[in-house]
Amino acid sequence: MDQKNHEHNPGVKCLVNTCHYYCQGDHCDAPKIEVQHRNATSSKETDCATFKPQNQSMS
Repeated sequence: MDQKNHEHNPGVKCLVNTCHYYCQGDHCDAPKIEVQHRNATSSKETDCATFKPQNQSMS
């Protein structure tokens, strides 16, 4: 899942401007997102598993 969707995910606000899927205006252009971890009890225990660094090779 390295292709950008070129359409924003409605309702998803992303502030991680170092992510490949980040789009100006704090939007996410990933075709889908995965948030982990199962059984989390606070937001600190979750993360976006879809994150890819901007400059990572997409081979």
